[in-house]
This record gives sequence, C-alpha cells and structure tokens, in this order.
Amino acid sequence: MSRASASAVSVRRRARGFTLIEVIIAFALLALALTLLLGTLSSAARQVGDSDGASHASLYAQSLFDSFGVGEPLRPGRSDGELDDGRYRWTLQVQPYVDPQAGDPALRNPSAPRLLQLDLQMRWGDAPRQQAHWRTLRLVPAEIDSAGTLP
Repeated sequence: MSRASASAVSVRRRARGFTLIEVIIAFALLALALTLLLGTLSSAARQVGDSDGASHASLYAQSLFDSFGVGEPLRPGRSDGELDDGRYRWTLQVQPYVDPQAGDPALRNPSAPRLLQLDLQMRWGDAPRQQAHWRTLRLVPAEIDSAGTLP
C-alpha cells in the first residue's frame, strides 16, 4: 500500500464520526450538568418564595403594630387573627412590662403612663422557617376605671 492510500484510509477513519461510547459519555455529562443546574434553580426558587413570605409577614406585622391600640385601648391579654384569606395567622400577647431594674412596683405613681409588652407571632405555611416573632413596648396612659377616676 502506498503512502497516499494509507493516508486516505486514515482520513476516512477519522471522518466517520463519534463512537457509541463517546456519545454515551457526552449524554452522561450533559445529564449531570442539567441535574446540577436544575437543583440550583429549584433551591433558588424556594429561597425566593421564603423571602417573599417573610417580607409580606413583616409588612403585615408593621401594619398590625400600627393598628393596635388605635380603635380601643390596649389591654393585657391574648388575641389572634388571620390575614390574606387565612394565609397568614397571627397571635398577639399583651402583658405589662416588668422592668428588672425598677424598684418596688408599689412605689410607682398610679397616674403615670405605663409600658405594655407586645409579643406578635406570625405564621404562614407549615414549615418551622415560615414563622416570625416580634416584640416591642408600647407606652399607654394610666388606666381609668368606669367611674372616670384613676386607680
């Protein structure tokens, strides 16, 4: 066989295409890359959804805090409710604030304003990460009984 015919055979062999094993390896690599990509995208979508729920909960909490004590005076106790057609559920616990640094509560002026502690728990969904808790203090005037006098 001449040198020219040997090189022509060699060129034809190279030009035939990919072998079956090369195609299988290429598909396996492509499948692995797509699996990693889709896993990353689904994780990012879940994080965006969690962030959206948390930001809505924060806005609702701010709105609730702004409305507490506006229509009727704040009183110690517990209340709860729902927002956004039941998607967000809240629980409010109101109690007198006890300052650990303050002296004897009996020496407190009864006509002085007092502090109430508001604990707001907001839940949306069933996962433990789908809840938030806020605590704040609210200054309220001294209580007036039904006769219009201070206690």
